[in-house]
Amino acid sequence: MKANGKTVDEILNNLPADRAEPFNRLHEVIVKNLPKGFEAAISYGGLGYIVPHSVYPDGYHCKPSEPLPFAGIASQKGSINFYHMGIYSDPKLLEWFVTEYPKHSKQKLDMGKSCVRFKKFDEIPYALIGELMKKISVEDWIEKYEAERKPKPKTAIK
Repeated sequence: MKANGKTVDEILNNLPADRAEPFNRLHEVIVKNLPKGFEAAISYGGLGYIVPHSVYPDGYHCKPSEPLPFAGIASQKGSINFYHMGIYSDPKLLEWFVTEYPKHSKQKLDMGKSCVRFKKFDEIPYALIGELMKKISVEDWIEKYEAERKPKPKTAIK
């Protein structure tokens, strides 16, 4: 579902009534805990938390005119979705998140590779999301991103 707005404020102000409070609260928690260097911005037509070109001029390899994405939130048909590339790319961080999640929410974890879907808005684990946002600095994210982009050495077939 495409975000309704072309700026962060427009997206936040044009949410369905039943989602405005939890979505805005999630955004506030993310921004409050976002390490220095990341910014809230429009990313691929939605609300994202990115490494701006002023910090990482190369941008995202798939579309260099776009800044390097890190996290995002979206109002989808049946859920509010939270995306975090760190839990996608770092198995230890994923393990930490999956272990901590039940301590913060009674809702069963509904998760894809980098996406956590919240269908019950009163069960969004805001404190956990805040903790997660603090766990990767912009420098660490760039280093991880670049390491993943390097060609992997080929192994000999025996």
